[in-house]
Order: sequence, then structure tokens, then C-alpha cells
Amino acid sequence: MPQMAPINWLMLFMIFSMTLIIFNMLNYFLILPSSPSSENINFKKQSLNWKW
Repeated sequence: MPQMAPINWLMLFMIFSMTLIIFNMLNYFLILPSSPSSENINFKKQSLNWKW
């Protein structure tokens, strides 16, 4: 709405930005990916012989 004061736009932008940042941080830190320990063991056992 153009008739709103600029400080209200600034407050809305700040609230939206903080909400977005908090939401992204929660999604990033709460989801624990499965550890690929079995894949690492299989990868280390393979010999890497490059044939050029």
C-alpha cells in the first residue's frame, strides 16, 4: 500500500528477513543427514588405478 509510512515498510522488511533467516537456520541445523560411513569404507578399499 503506497500510503503506508516508509518506516512501516522497513519494519515489515526486517520482520520478513528475520523470519526467513530463522526458518532457514532451523531447517539447516535440525535435519541430520545420514552418515555415509559404509560408502566411505567401500570407497577406501577400492584401488584407484588410472589407465591413461
